[in-house]
Amino acid sequence: MKNFYATARKLFLAMSALPALWAAPALAISEDQAFVLDVRETSIPIGHAQFCQSRPAECGQNSNLITYENLTQAKWDQLLQVNAHWNETIRPINDIDLYQTEEFWTYPREYGDCEDYVLAKRRSLIERGWAPSTLLITVVKQANGEGHAVLTVRTDRGDLILDNQEGLIKIWSETNYTYVKRQSQQHQGRWMELADNRGVILASR
Repeated sequence: MKNFYATARKLFLAMSALPALWAAPALAISEDQAFVLDVRETSIPIGHAQFCQSRPAECGQNSNLITYENLTQAKWDQLLQVNAHWNETIRPINDIDLYQTEEFWTYPREYGDCEDYVLAKRRSLIERGWAPSTLLITVVKQANGEGHAVLTVRTDRGDLILDNQEGLIKIWSETNYTYVKRQSQQHQGRWMELADNRGVILASR
């Protein structure tokens, strides 16, 4: 059986180099490898709860539920542009130094932390026509155990990750994070626990 990580790497190199790929069927990748699985509803992060109190219109039910976006060449280009723009525009700083509080999620202007990058990228993609239900704020753990936030973009080619600490857009299982929880696709103000099952997949081979 082909090694998934090598397959995913080839896929994304092809995305950048071969425009003809978009006319071909998507590369066959099993669902448990390409998509992070929801387990059950869980607690909302305190920073997002406070964000929702100030912006309730952005935290309601998704009336037009779309499971994933079809990743065309144009949409891939949008992901690259939005990710690069915000990674280059915003200067990283933690909330303690900027706002004198542990957690404060907001749209950044010049400075921000990981959640602020995610909010900016999410809003930019929504403004470009992406469905909110395919753009999910996601909490992960770094290798050192510290928490971090990234944007999961659900596409027909898998869950792609936009990250302020990484210039490349990778499929979720190509990253070095442990996936903890993310927004519900049904409701922007609710969160789902995730099953990070990469170890199970690899052990079974």
